[in-house]
Amino acid sequence: MNQTIENIGVTRTRRASLFAVAGSVFSAFAAHAGNTGNIVVIPPSALPESSRQYSEAMMLHETASGRSYLYIEQEQGSKLAVLDVTNPARIKAERAVLLNVPGPFDFVGSAGSRSEMIRFRGTGQKAVLDLHKAKTPTLDVLPEITVTGRAMALGDDGLMVTNRADEVTAPAQYQIVDGASPAEFRRIADVRGVKQEITNSETGTTFLLAAEGLFVVRRPLVEASLEAQPANSGN
Repeated sequence: MNQTIENIGVTRTRRASLFAVAGSVFSAFAAHAGNTGNIVVIPPSALPESSRQYSEAMMLHETASGRSYLYIEQEQGSKLAVLDVTNPARIKAERAVLLNVPGPFDFVGSAGSRSEMIRFRGTGQKAVLDLHKAKTPTLDVLPEITVTGRAMALGDDGLMVTNRADEVTAPAQYQIVDGASPAEFRRIADVRGVKQEITNSETGTTFLLAAEGLFVVRRPLVEASLEAQPANSGN
């Protein structure tokens, strides 16, 4: 799947630790942002306006040129907010893409390197999000797909869909803890009502989709190690 990018082997003398503590359903949400230098938590208020709206789901995609885009599903699936998250220190809103859909959907699996399978809630109907133009994705409905469940890509040649049920979890509470100090572990932020988590292992960035909006957990030392490497260009 495109949602989790493969690790690229960044090493440090002592790594900052990120702990996720799941809780029961939270009707309210809260967060106190922190910055220890090793971990930086960015609340929705410090991110582009499109990341502060109530959202259904999200998906992370890396292009062949090395750019990373976060797609956030909003307004009952009829809008995708597109964020360029290639540089976690400079997250920017690219655009909002309107989709003609019957209702909200879930991202269920890769359908190749430049497309993502989605499934509409309630009906189970499948469609493919075409990401060849990463900033302006389009949607193709697949009426012949009748099996509901998890999608698995067959490289860029096709896909398989299984009726094995996806795991569904309730909103959870997350606590972010800095473990880089040899003296103590320090809790720097609480985020409640988290419905989805995605980590970009290349930049060390974790995205938390909560009722309040998008929270971004950055690791500046990992980012700094990437800046020393040759950068890709293009979209």
